[in-house]
Amino acid sequence: MRRAELEHVLRATGRIVEDRNVLIIGSQSVLGTIPEGDLPLEATASMEVDVAFFDDPDDQKSDQIDAFIGEFSPFHETFGYYAQGVSVSTAVLPDGWRDRLVLVESDNTQPGRGYALEPHDCVVSKLVAGREKDTNFADALLRAGLVRPDVVAERIELLADVHPLVMKRLRDWIAAYQPGPEAVG
Repeated sequence: MRRAELEHVLRATGRIVEDRNVLIIGSQSVLGTIPEGDLPLEATASMEVDVAFFDDPDDQKSDQIDAFIGEFSPFHETFGYYAQGVSVSTAVLPDGWRDRLVLVESDNTQPGRGYALEPHDCVVSKLVAGREKDTNFADALLRAGLVRPDVVAERIELLADVHPLVMKRLRDWIAAYQPGPEAVG
């Protein structure tokens, strides 16, 4: 996916739902926070934008998005990418994530505007999900130097209500990217 396609999804979302504030909750949120040319292929491979709404307790807005511009919709068939309406609670995110959101707004997003996850928060969310595609995504951003392992490690510790075995998996995964005590000095 490209930045222009993300903006198109935000524009379409703003026209479908009477709520211009869209949370970009999945991997494609990096298109709103990191210059497109800096992103590795693994970070932009998805043709799906996960979108949620801050005020959607019964998921009606998300359901509208799925119906109009979701997978297998005429929008998807026409453009080759689509939006998936999800709940804000879909992703497990570190405490304070709302304070770190990045506004994605331009003439190309109107009447919608997006709030993208800060890249470190996005990576932590993907690591919690733990699917192969998610760890590949996180690995690619780390290898490219677009997220810092020490910040990811700090954000992992800001997770609440995560099973201890999941926390161990996350800590073990990020430890492979951090220098050991012998490297300090």
